[in-house]
Amino acid sequence: MEGVSAAPVPQPRARTADSASGAAPDSAGSRRSLAAGLLLGAAGATVVLLASGQTWAEGDAATGGGALPLAVDGRDVTGVPAALAVVSLAALVAVFAVRGAGRRVVAALLALSGLGAAGAAWAGGSDSTALDEEAARTTGDAAATIHALSHTAWPYVTAVGGLLILAAGLLALRYGSRWPAMSGKYERDGTPRPGKAPAAPDPDRPEDLWKALDRGEDPTREV
Repeated sequence: MEGVSAAPVPQPRARTADSASGAAPDSAGSRRSLAAGLLLGAAGATVVLLASGQTWAEGDAATGGGALPLAVDGRDVTGVPAALAVVSLAALVAVFAVRGAGRRVVAALLALSGLGAAGAAWAGGSDSTALDEEAARTTGDAAATIHALSHTAWPYVTAVGGLLILAAGLLALRYGSRWPAMSGKYERDGTPRPGKAPAAPDPDRPEDLWKALDRGEDPTREV
């Protein structure tokens, strides 16, 4: 036994720990990006929907009896931000229902929805057309003019909400491939499900005997 040398004993415990430590940061990063994406998308859509319903512009319409105060909200100015906020909520849910290239397409749609909502809200921050139309409709004079026109901060709050949606879309584009998809328990895998065993045929009922024969059973067999 003089020529036999001792072989080093493998240490599976150390390798397991190393592999676990290598996978943990990626898993933790995926969870953080997923939580951030959901939070930003939901918060952004909520802000857009709420802020677009607030007063965006105010002014006085000149009438024969003096000045008539008027105001318009964001949906009077432009319906684009609210519509895109609804689209972004649908896209946020759809991100988890698709995989691969489909997930990237939905993430891009989410990002574009946020960008479009922010741009439309920013442009509406200086718009006066909606207030002019309101003045013409209220006074019945198509040439009615608006005096003391002022804009509120709500259009810019709406734009911030759009930017939050944009950030959620960018996160989905960057990290969405690591996010989980819809649980497999909701998908049919073709595996037959256990069913209720058929009852033993009644010898006094001919139809039961025929059914048993159709199933390939022996109706005369004792159960």
